[in-house]
Amino acid sequence: MAQHDHDTTISMGIKAQAKRTKEERHIMAASKGSKVAIWILMGLLILGLGGFGATNFSSTVRSVGSVGDQDISTMEYGRALQEEMRAIESQMGQSLSFEQAQAFGLPGRTLSRLVADASLDNEAERIGLSVGDEILGQQLQNIPAFRGIDGNFDRETYSFALDRAGMSETEFENSLRDETARTLLQGAVVSGKALPDSYIDTMLTYLAERRRVTWARVSSDEITGPTFDPSEEDLRTLYENEIDRFTLPERKIITYAWLTPEMILDDVELDPALIEEEYEARSADFNKPERRLVERLVYANDDAAQEAATRLEKGEVGFEDLVLERGLVLADIDMGDVTQSQLGEAGEAVFAAESGDVVGPEQTNLGPALFRINGILSAEVTPLEDAQAMIREELAFDRASRRVSAEAEPVEDLLAAGATLEELAQETDMQLDSVEWAEGQTEGIASYEGFEAAAKALQEGDFPEVMQLTDGGIFAMRLDEVIAPEPAPFDDVRDRVLNIWETRRNMERLNAVADDYIAKLGEAADFASLGLEAQTEEALIRDSDVLGTPPEFVTRAFQMQPGEISKVDAFGSVLILKLDEILPPNLEDPDTAALRDNLQQRLSTSVSQDIYRAFAEDARTRAGVDIDQTAINAVHANFQ
Repeated sequence: MAQHDHDTTISMGIKAQAKRTKEERHIMAASKGSKVAIWILMGLLILGLGGFGATNFSSTVRSVGSVGDQDISTMEYGRALQEEMRAIESQMGQSLSFEQAQAFGLPGRTLSRLVADASLDNEAERIGLSVGDEILGQQLQNIPAFRGIDGNFDRETYSFALDRAGMSETEFENSLRDETARTLLQGAVVSGKALPDSYIDTMLTYLAERRRVTWARVSSDEITGPTFDPSEEDLRTLYENEIDRFTLPERKIITYAWLTPEMILDDVELDPALIEEEYEARSADFNKPERRLVERLVYANDDAAQEAATRLEKGEVGFEDLVLERGLVLADIDMGDVTQSQLGEAGEAVFAAESGDVVGPEQTNLGPALFRINGILSAEVTPLEDAQAMIREELAFDRASRRVSAEAEPVEDLLAAGATLEELAQETDMQLDSVEWAEGQTEGIASYEGFEAAAKALQEGDFPEVMQLTDGGIFAMRLDEVIAPEPAPFDDVRDRVLNIWETRRNMERLNAVADDYIAKLGEAADFASLGLEAQTEEALIRDSDVLGTPPEFVTRAFQMQPGEISKVDAFGSVLILKLDEILPPNLEDPDTAALRDNLQQRLSTSVSQDIYRAFAEDARTRAGVDIDQTAINAVHANFQ
């Protein structure tokens, strides 16, 4: 059992460390130094403890490929691929076949990662970068999987773990040296790449620059002159030119039989004694004693509590001040609504006080305390006569739900025996109905959650089956006909067409009025002289949301130059806006300062990642990659 637990511990460590992607390890190793690198090296160990080493290959198959002078062994590829599969299995909660692994692209992803590692190993060897025995020993001692019961490095544990993984000490230690050198190389590439302040400031200016905008609304009240009604020809032209707006979606004619608890509520008979028993069982819900909304401030001893009460009585401090002095906030001392019995010895004094009073010190099980009464809730008494209607409805619905649930199996049997939905309606309590259903419909049975998915999946010839509704009901359905999309008859949508025509006509006239105002504003007039009620937004930023305006309002403001006047359509009106001033980011605003810090961190990380990718790609290209597909196929054969 001890051996099994030891194996389980190692396995759990393996799975936990395997979750971090290779690229994340590269960047983290570069940014956090050698201590983090040790854990990255441990991740390499973890990939090697997959148990793949028990598999043997032909003596003629040694590697699946090479990058420069670095070979990628068949054993290394096999172990890495198996660990990728185990990671996916852990996420899915079920075993993964090799065919599924191929569908997920795991072989290609694994090989790409190993090629990237090999290219860095080749580059490290080219420039003479290596790690000595002292550093290697320190890293081995810092790997938890190799520690004994006393928490120190244990040689037997080390040998056992490598033996379980099918690796020799030399093979593992060489891989550890390679990973360490690789980490040092990565750190040299991505560290020290600070972005210039001008770059950060340019990005900050774009995101946090502000606009001072004056604007006014032109509404239908500004329109003068006669109105014009559209002719039938105008409406039909609009209808035909935009027929897509008036085209009905695909619809399904569905016949269904259904039964819900609500349908049979009136048939449920309840013994009055049962209602009375339920009332007694829920007496606390229907009959609530008088309560108080209370805050309680507890002190360590009587002297401290009395001193606080005296200061409060003299008006030297307020109750909130006493709370703050204790390093608390009101939410920390809020007891909510309580009964007199819940307050123990303090109950009598608290319930004798008025709303707003502070009483105490009173003794509690936590020590002496001051109580503030924030509200009085009168006793609530609901007699049986007033509660029985609600109780009956609840009990009846529960009984009806159980009755509907009991109907499901007999209905399934009838359907299995070949009964039609019409016959179900004749032989059971189910009711027959039909619906012309389209996506997005929310009336009748279509209002139930899940019905839309079932109706969408329904195909002609599908056998009716019993399905559940969210209120405990059941239903079965049949597809009778599919109606292809078609234009709705003009007469059916005439009111919609008229509304669209009128809205557009109104907006055309509003825009004409707005254009006239804009021309006058450009000639030295101001909003007030034109009788327009103007508002000023002092400091708009790009993600501002101005009440009563569409998103285009802020977008347009950031497209304008100081002094420029423009307009946007908005909710049956037109907004005229004038850009008064472009303001720089407010660097004294904590949010702006935090944004700058965040930008600097994110952009620096992004640049580091880009530099690393470019370096890795260059190293791979210079070294040259040779892949042996036959060897890869041989490894894959061991998974099938």
